[in-house]
Amino acid sequence: MRIDRRQLVALVVVVAAAAVIVAGLLLGDGAGGRAAAANVVGLIYVEGGIVGGRSQEDLWGTTVGADDIVSLLQEAGDDPSVRAVVVRLNTPGGSAAASQEVGTEIRRLREHGKFVVASMADVAASGGYWIAANADRVVASPATITGSIGVITQLASFAELYRKLGIEVETIKSGPYKDMGDPSRPLTDTERQLLQAMVDDIFDQFVTVVSEGRNLPRDRVLAIADGRIFTGRQALELGLVDELGTFQDAIRRAAELAGIEDDYQVRELGQRHWLEDLLRRLGPIGGMLPGSPWDRGFGWIRWVLAPAQGH
Repeated sequence: MRIDRRQLVALVVVVAAAAVIVAGLLLGDGAGGRAAAANVVGLIYVEGGIVGGRSQEDLWGTTVGADDIVSLLQEAGDDPSVRAVVVRLNTPGGSAAASQEVGTEIRRLREHGKFVVASMADVAASGGYWIAANADRVVASPATITGSIGVITQLASFAELYRKLGIEVETIKSGPYKDMGDPSRPLTDTERQLLQAMVDDIFDQFVTVVSEGRNLPRDRVLAIADGRIFTGRQALELGLVDELGTFQDAIRRAAELAGIEDDYQVRELGQRHWLEDLLRRLGPIGGMLPGSPWDRGFGWIRWVLAPAQGH
């Protein structure tokens, strides 16, 4: 078997990575490893636009997937050492359905006897506030941007542009509304009414969440649920948040609610092992390691040791 220079370098990296893994397993993670604690305040970060499915990172930014956040909330519910959870929000909102899924899981976590505190960073608006309203307590900075209680959908029509360019679109459909929202034509009045009814229904659900979660009269919520945004200080006056404070204040409040303020540890839930982060960073180098072994197993070792082609 012949190994070219590229494969030799890759083999060295593999051996080094394996050595690091063994050392990590033997020495533990950091000082003393991840020893189980009796009292833990779990941290869950919600950063970026909220979408259904899994979180993603690309050139256009970061989105936080409801599936991932729900999984972390379930992890907190299943771990007896986690007595309270702080959900750190830095999001302008996003999908109503995704925000609803996360909010529902927060309520389930509370039903299991775990306390949840929502901590607002720069922005926790729209879907971000939908999530926060389900918590036991909401902590915001005075300058946090929050609120934006409302629902929006936008559709673009290129019909006039198509006409000027001489573009004709032929549509074959099974029903009159199957192509509703097609940019090649404007909406009909009936279609507008259908979409408005959908927006109104989701809005009604949003108002209900805020009213019940914040223990506010529905009429009072409706009076400010026109899509406007508020500072944290304004939101406090309106009853949308409970107190002004920092991220650390929110952690202390969560520990206090759980009755563990004198003896607790803070743990970020779902945090990857440092070895996993290392291997993820090594993965793309020159295409030599086409994936993290934590995700794909060690199948790529067979590629490294495969006979060289064309030599």
